[in-house]
Amino acid sequence: MKKTLLVAALAGVFATAAHAQSSVTLYGLIDAGITYTNNQGGHSAWQEKSGTVNGSRWGLRGAEDLGGGLKAIFTLENGFNIANGTSGQSSRMFGRQAFVGLASDQFGAVTLGRQYDSVVDYLAPLSNTGTQYGGTIAAHPFDNDNLNNSIRFNNTIKYSSINYSGFKFGGTYSFSNSSQFANNRAYSFGATYNYGPLNVAAGYLQLNNDVASASFAANRAGSFTGSSGAGAQTGEWTFLAGRQRTFGAGLNYAFGPATAGFVYTQTNLSDAAGGGISGTQSGTGNATQGGIAFRANSARFQNFEGNVRYALTPALSLAGAYTYTRANLGGGVNPNFNTVSLQSDYLLSKRTDVYLQGNWQHVSSNSEVGAYLNGLSSASTTQNQVAVTVGMRHRF
Repeated sequence: MKKTLLVAALAGVFATAAHAQSSVTLYGLIDAGITYTNNQGGHSAWQEKSGTVNGSRWGLRGAEDLGGGLKAIFTLENGFNIANGTSGQSSRMFGRQAFVGLASDQFGAVTLGRQYDSVVDYLAPLSNTGTQYGGTIAAHPFDNDNLNNSIRFNNTIKYSSINYSGFKFGGTYSFSNSSQFANNRAYSFGATYNYGPLNVAAGYLQLNNDVASASFAANRAGSFTGSSGAGAQTGEWTFLAGRQRTFGAGLNYAFGPATAGFVYTQTNLSDAAGGGISGTQSGTGNATQGGIAFRANSARFQNFEGNVRYALTPALSLAGAYTYTRANLGGGVNPNFNTVSLQSDYLLSKRTDVYLQGNWQHVSSNSEVGAYLNGLSSASTTQNQVAVTVGMRHRF
């Protein structure tokens, strides 16, 4: 009898220990608000919006300790529209992230699945759009540098280093999953370094799209309404072009309750003639933004962003950013975009906050190009667009 009780007790201890070595966490964020826009397609609009600052999402994150500083990890993350309950990212179940891999305390992590690129991982946190202080509607025009995650990457292997005294780096490779190895692939790499109040980062992203594919050709023929076919490795597209190269760098410096930063990014497009800018970017649901098409084989966007945030109290913060974007779409169409974002945020608790955010964009040349704040339903019929949002976020 005593032996039976002892065996039962030991079995319970080992079961508890095994259970303690594994964990699964349910998490999420819900962002909802009311947005007023002065001009969308020639009319003012009042709209209930989901994800004006941060995309609404829920996810599962897990880890299993394999011993020796090694563990198995996974993340499954769904994006959704809180206003109507539909899934984002082209109606994918886990469209934001879906990956599994191994993480080592000594060597870093290797993961496989649908994942973020290195520009998003390392550079975006230094930008206003890549944080809770600006988010979706504060993105650089058309989210041309993907700092706001308009596209994620399928078929991706990613390496993320450990923290080496403030220095971290990583890279991704997204397979075409076809016999045409070099077509429909993407790769990226980036790094960040933190030293006291100073944080610097840089990143590079390249997409090679298969211009010979039937779906790509159909989209380039003028059907700028779909969100798939331009790249098997993304499943969505921002630009219909044979090749996209995006690179950038930035820095943040914290002094007391304030943080100031600067970010520069550039996106170069080639084999772009006959292509254009997607009006249905992943997760935003934008309508066609005015029929802007590239007039030459190459196009370019340069973004210069200055940002600042200040904690007035532990609960109340103020943030703002100004971005000057120089664009060259070919054929003499060279619009300059001036985008301003201002936000005040108040924490009701550790998990719930309310915010007031104002965004303004002015196109200072090429009158045929209307202003177009990211995440809105359509472009302005003038060179100015203003949006004001009152919203709340809850994290769980």
